[in-house]
Amino acid sequence: MSNNKINALLDVEHIKILFSIFKSKNIELRLVGGSIRDFLINREIRDIDSATALEPNDVLELLNENNIEYDDFAIRYGSIIAYPNNKKIQITSLREDINQIGRHTSVLYTKDWKKDAARRDFTFNALYLDEDAKLYDYYNGQKDLQSKTIKFIGEIEDRIKEDYLRIYRYFRFHGLFDLPLINIKTQKIVEKYIHESLAVLTNDVIRQEVLKMFNMPYPLNCFYQSQVKFKWVEILKEHFIKTNYDLGLKKCLNKIDNIIN
Repeated sequence: MSNNKINALLDVEHIKILFSIFKSKNIELRLVGGSIRDFLINREIRDIDSATALEPNDVLELLNENNIEYDDFAIRYGSIIAYPNNKKIQITSLREDINQIGRHTSVLYTKDWKKDAARRDFTFNALYLDEDAKLYDYYNGQKDLQSKTIKFIGEIEDRIKEDYLRIYRYFRFHGLFDLPLINIKTQKIVEKYIHESLAVLTNDVIRQEVLKMFNMPYPLNCFYQSQVKFKWVEILKEHFIKTNYDLGLKKCLNKIDNIIN
Protein backbone atom coordinates (compact mmCIF):
# COMPACT_ATOMS: atom_id res chain seq x y z
CA MET A 1 0.00 0.00 0.00
CA SER A 2 1.58 3.27 -1.12
CA ASN A 3 2.14 6.20 1.23
CA ASN A 4 0.28 8.44 -1.21
CA LYS A 5 -2.76 6.22 -0.96
CA ILE A 6 -2.66 6.17 2.85
CA ASN A 7 -2.18 9.92 3.00
CA ALA A 8 -5.26 10.39 0.86
CA LEU A 9 -7.29 8.73 3.61
CA LEU A 10 -5.60 10.54 6.48
CA ASP A 11 -5.91 13.90 4.74
CA VAL A 12 -9.71 13.94 5.07
CA GLU A 13 -10.64 17.01 7.11
CA HIS A 14 -12.82 15.50 9.83
CA ILE A 15 -10.29 12.70 10.39
CA LYS A 16 -7.48 15.25 10.68
CA ILE A 17 -9.49 17.23 13.23
CA LEU A 18 -10.05 14.21 15.45
CA PHE A 19 -6.41 13.10 15.26
CA SER A 20 -5.32 16.63 16.15
CA ILE A 21 -7.56 16.78 19.22
CA PHE A 22 -6.19 13.54 20.62
CA LYS A 23 -2.62 14.41 19.70
CA SER A 24 -2.90 17.68 21.65
CA LYS A 25 -3.21 15.54 24.80
CA ASN A 26 -0.55 13.03 23.72
CA ILE A 27 -3.22 10.34 23.40
CA GLU A 28 -3.08 7.83 20.58
CA LEU A 29 -6.02 7.42 18.24
CA ARG A 30 -6.14 4.89 15.42
CA LEU A 31 -8.62 4.22 12.66
CA VAL A 32 -9.82 0.64 12.83
CA GLY A 33 -11.98 -2.03 11.26
CA GLY A 34 -14.20 -1.73 8.24
CA SER A 35 -12.86 1.61 7.04
CA ILE A 36 -9.33 0.21 6.80
CA ARG A 37 -10.55 -3.05 5.26
CA ASP A 38 -12.60 -1.26 2.60
CA PHE A 39 -9.82 1.24 1.93
CA LEU A 40 -7.34 -1.55 1.24
CA ILE A 41 -9.60 -3.17 -1.36
CA ASN A 42 -10.52 0.15 -2.99
CA ARG A 43 -14.09 0.02 -1.79
CA GLU A 44 -16.02 3.15 -0.89
CA ILE A 45 -15.74 3.92 2.82
CA ARG A 46 -19.13 4.48 4.39
CA ASP A 47 -18.35 4.53 8.11
CA ILE A 48 -15.24 5.62 9.98
CA ASP A 49 -14.41 3.79 13.21
CA SER A 50 -11.56 4.66 15.52
CA ALA A 51 -10.09 3.35 18.75
CA THR A 52 -8.24 4.85 21.70
CA ALA A 53 -6.87 3.79 25.07
CA LEU A 54 -8.73 6.74 26.61
CA GLU A 55 -11.80 5.63 28.56
CA PRO A 56 -15.26 6.87 27.48
CA ASN A 57 -15.83 9.56 30.11
CA ASP A 58 -12.42 11.01 29.33
CA VAL A 59 -13.26 10.94 25.62
CA LEU A 60 -16.41 12.95 26.38
CA GLU A 61 -14.37 15.47 28.34
CA LEU A 62 -11.94 15.86 25.45
CA LEU A 63 -14.76 16.34 22.94
CA ASN A 64 -16.45 18.90 25.18
CA GLU A 65 -13.21 20.84 25.56
CA ASN A 66 -13.01 21.11 21.77
CA ASN A 67 -16.70 21.81 21.18
CA ILE A 68 -17.20 18.63 19.18
CA GLU A 69 -20.78 17.38 19.10
CA TYR A 70 -21.40 13.74 19.94
CA ASP A 71 -23.92 11.01 20.76
CA ASP A 72 -23.21 8.82 23.77
CA PHE A 73 -26.10 6.32 23.62
CA ALA A 74 -23.63 3.40 23.41
CA ILE A 75 -21.24 4.66 26.08
CA ARG A 76 -21.84 1.62 28.30
CA TYR A 77 -20.16 -0.43 25.56
CA GLY A 78 -17.30 2.06 25.34
CA SER A 79 -18.47 3.73 22.11
CA ILE A 80 -19.19 7.38 21.33
CA ILE A 81 -20.20 8.91 18.01
CA ALA A 82 -18.33 12.17 17.39
CA TYR A 83 -19.12 14.73 14.68
CA PRO A 84 -15.95 16.68 13.84
CA ASN A 85 -16.73 19.07 10.99
CA ASN A 86 -20.28 17.62 11.13
CA LYS A 87 -19.02 14.24 9.92
CA LYS A 88 -19.62 11.00 11.82
CA ILE A 89 -16.73 9.07 13.40
CA GLN A 90 -17.20 6.36 16.01
CA ILE A 91 -14.69 6.36 18.86
CA THR A 92 -14.43 3.17 20.90
CA SER A 93 -12.23 2.73 23.94
CA LEU A 94 -9.90 -0.27 23.89
CA ARG A 95 -11.67 -3.08 25.66
CA GLU A 96 -12.01 -6.74 26.36
CA ASP A 97 -15.46 -8.31 26.24
CA ILE A 98 -16.05 -10.48 29.30
CA ASN A 99 -18.97 -12.61 30.45
CA GLN A 100 -20.38 -12.37 26.95
CA ILE A 101 -23.71 -14.12 26.40
CA GLY A 102 -25.09 -13.72 22.90
CA ARG A 103 -25.00 -10.02 22.07
CA HIS A 104 -24.84 -8.99 25.75
CA THR A 105 -21.45 -8.40 27.27
CA SER A 106 -19.60 -6.82 30.16
CA VAL A 107 -16.80 -4.46 29.21
CA LEU A 108 -13.31 -4.31 30.71
CA TYR A 109 -11.24 -1.40 29.45
CA THR A 110 -7.61 -1.99 28.57
CA LYS A 111 -4.52 -0.19 27.30
CA ASP A 112 -3.51 -3.22 25.24
CA TRP A 113 -4.22 -2.81 21.53
CA LYS A 114 -3.79 -6.52 20.79
CA LYS A 115 -6.39 -7.45 23.41
CA ASP A 116 -8.78 -5.05 21.72
CA ALA A 117 -8.02 -6.68 18.37
CA ALA A 118 -8.60 -10.15 19.86
CA ARG A 119 -12.27 -9.41 20.62
CA ARG A 120 -13.08 -8.58 16.99
CA ASP A 121 -14.72 -11.05 14.64
CA PHE A 122 -12.55 -11.49 11.53
CA THR A 123 -8.87 -10.89 10.93
CA PHE A 124 -9.40 -8.21 8.28
CA ASN A 125 -11.61 -6.27 10.71
CA ALA A 126 -8.77 -6.03 13.22
CA LEU A 127 -6.57 -3.66 11.21
CA TYR A 128 -5.53 -0.33 12.74
CA LEU A 129 -4.01 2.76 11.12
CA ASP A 130 -2.40 5.57 13.10
CA GLU A 131 -1.90 9.24 12.24
CA ASP A 132 1.60 8.53 10.91
CA ALA A 133 0.21 6.03 8.39
CA LYS A 134 1.51 3.00 10.27
CA LEU A 135 -0.63 -0.09 9.79
CA TYR A 136 -1.04 -2.45 12.76
CA ASP A 137 -2.03 -5.98 11.80
CA TYR A 138 -2.11 -8.32 14.81
CA TYR A 139 -3.77 -11.31 13.14
CA ASN A 140 -2.53 -11.26 9.52
CA GLY A 141 -5.72 -9.61 8.33
CA GLN A 142 -4.03 -7.95 5.37
CA LYS A 143 -2.84 -11.34 4.11
CA ASP A 144 -6.35 -12.80 4.45
CA LEU A 145 -7.79 -9.79 2.66
CA GLN A 146 -5.38 -10.27 -0.23
CA SER A 147 -6.20 -13.99 -0.46
CA LYS A 148 -9.95 -13.24 -0.17
CA THR A 149 -10.29 -15.37 2.95
CA ILE A 150 -12.90 -14.80 5.68
CA LYS A 151 -11.07 -15.95 8.79
CA PHE A 152 -12.28 -15.79 12.38
CA ILE A 153 -9.97 -14.54 15.11
CA GLY A 154 -9.44 -17.32 17.64
CA GLU A 155 -11.69 -20.36 18.03
CA ILE A 156 -14.58 -20.23 15.58
CA GLU A 157 -17.17 -21.78 17.89
CA ASP A 158 -16.24 -19.43 20.73
CA ARG A 159 -16.60 -16.38 18.48
CA ILE A 160 -20.00 -17.52 17.21
CA LYS A 161 -21.34 -18.24 20.70
CA GLU A 162 -20.21 -14.76 21.76
CA ASP A 163 -22.42 -13.25 19.08
CA TYR A 164 -24.55 -15.41 16.80
CA LEU A 165 -24.93 -12.54 14.35
CA ARG A 166 -21.38 -13.38 13.27
CA ILE A 167 -22.87 -16.32 11.36
CA TYR A 168 -24.60 -13.93 8.99
CA ARG A 169 -21.68 -11.51 8.95
CA TYR A 170 -19.50 -14.44 7.86
CA PHE A 171 -21.70 -15.05 4.84
CA ARG A 172 -22.09 -11.33 4.17
CA PHE A 173 -18.34 -10.88 3.84
CA HIS A 174 -18.28 -13.48 1.07
CA GLY A 175 -19.81 -10.67 -0.95
CA LEU A 176 -16.66 -8.57 -0.57
CA PHE A 177 -14.83 -10.67 -3.14
CA ASP A 178 -15.40 -11.85 -6.69
CA LEU A 179 -13.97 -15.28 -5.85
CA PRO A 180 -13.88 -15.74 -2.06
CA LEU A 181 -11.58 -18.48 -0.80
CA ILE A 182 -13.92 -20.72 1.18
CA ASN A 183 -12.62 -22.93 3.96
CA ILE A 184 -14.99 -25.90 4.04
CA LYS A 185 -14.17 -26.72 7.67
CA THR A 186 -15.01 -23.17 8.75
CA GLN A 187 -18.21 -23.20 6.72
CA LYS A 188 -19.41 -26.44 8.32
CA ILE A 189 -18.75 -25.12 11.83
CA VAL A 190 -20.66 -21.93 11.06
CA GLU A 191 -23.59 -23.81 9.54
CA LYS A 192 -23.83 -26.04 12.61
CA TYR A 193 -25.02 -23.07 14.65
CA ILE A 194 -27.63 -21.61 12.27
CA HIS A 195 -30.63 -23.17 14.05
CA GLU A 196 -29.22 -22.13 17.42
CA SER A 197 -28.86 -18.56 16.17
CA LEU A 198 -32.58 -18.41 15.33
CA ALA A 199 -33.42 -19.09 18.97
CA VAL A 200 -31.18 -16.26 20.17
CA LEU A 201 -31.41 -13.49 17.57
CA THR A 202 -34.58 -11.60 16.76
CA ASN A 203 -35.95 -11.73 13.24
CA ASP A 204 -35.42 -7.98 12.92
CA VAL A 205 -31.72 -8.23 13.76
CA ILE A 206 -31.19 -11.02 11.23
CA ARG A 207 -33.19 -9.14 8.62
CA GLN A 208 -30.99 -6.06 8.95
CA GLU A 209 -27.86 -8.15 8.44
CA VAL A 210 -29.28 -9.96 5.41
CA LEU A 211 -30.37 -6.70 3.79
CA LYS A 212 -26.77 -5.49 4.04
CA MET A 213 -25.76 -8.41 1.82
CA PHE A 214 -27.55 -6.83 -1.12
CA ASN A 215 -25.21 -3.83 -0.89
CA MET A 216 -22.02 -5.87 -1.07
CA PRO A 217 -19.85 -5.66 -4.22
CA TYR A 218 -20.67 -9.29 -5.10
CA PRO A 219 -24.00 -9.94 -3.33
CA LEU A 220 -24.73 -13.34 -4.88
CA ASN A 221 -21.64 -14.76 -3.19
CA CYS A 222 -23.39 -14.23 0.15
CA PHE A 223 -26.11 -16.68 -0.83
CA TYR A 224 -24.59 -19.43 -2.89
CA GLN A 225 -21.37 -21.13 -3.89
CA SER A 226 -20.81 -22.85 -7.23
CA GLN A 227 -24.53 -22.60 -8.11
CA VAL A 228 -25.51 -24.26 -4.79
CA LYS A 229 -27.28 -22.22 -2.13
CA PHE A 230 -25.73 -21.99 1.30
CA LYS A 231 -27.77 -23.89 3.90
CA TRP A 232 -28.61 -20.75 5.83
CA VAL A 233 -30.80 -19.38 3.02
CA GLU A 234 -33.38 -22.21 3.08
CA ILE A 235 -33.24 -22.55 6.87
CA LEU A 236 -33.97 -18.85 7.25
CA LYS A 237 -36.83 -18.90 4.75
CA GLU A 238 -38.43 -21.83 6.60
CA HIS A 239 -37.99 -20.03 9.90
CA PHE A 240 -39.68 -16.88 8.60
CA ILE A 241 -42.63 -18.91 7.33
CA LYS A 242 -43.02 -20.66 10.72
CA THR A 243 -42.84 -17.38 12.62
CA ASN A 244 -45.09 -15.56 10.15
CA TYR A 245 -42.39 -12.95 9.60
CA ASP A 246 -41.98 -11.03 6.38
CA LEU A 247 -41.27 -7.26 6.15
CA GLY A 248 -40.08 -7.79 2.61
CA LEU A 249 -37.26 -10.20 3.40
CA LYS A 250 -38.92 -13.30 1.96
CA LYS A 251 -39.35 -11.32 -1.23
CA CYS A 252 -35.62 -10.56 -1.18
CA LEU A 253 -34.74 -14.22 -0.66
CA ASN A 254 -37.10 -15.24 -3.46
CA LYS A 255 -35.33 -12.70 -5.63
CA ILE A 256 -32.08 -14.56 -4.93
CA ASP A 257 -33.73 -17.82 -6.00
CA ASN A 258 -34.80 -16.22 -9.27
CA ILE A 259 -31.31 -14.94 -9.97
CA ILE A 260 -29.67 -18.27 -9.17
CA ASN A 261 -32.20 -20.25 -11.18
